[in-house]
Amino acid sequence: MVAGTTLTTLLMTSPALALTRDDGDDPGTGLSVVETLGLYVALPIVLFVVIAGLVMVMDKSGKRS
Repeated sequence: MVAGTTLTTLLMTSPALALTRDDGDDPGTGLSVVETLGLYVALPIVLFVVIAGLVMVMDKSGKRS
């Protein structure tokens, strides 16, 4: 039943509808490869390192004697 419903849904959705522009649709310019890598790869890594560094610096539980 689930497989049939999923298959029907996939067959009814058409990727060609994504090419139809809507009223008020005003897309900007696309991102370059460097901008895309910076936004979706480098930025999350930098944020992870900064947050992990702050947690390690602020952690005082390991300093007990």
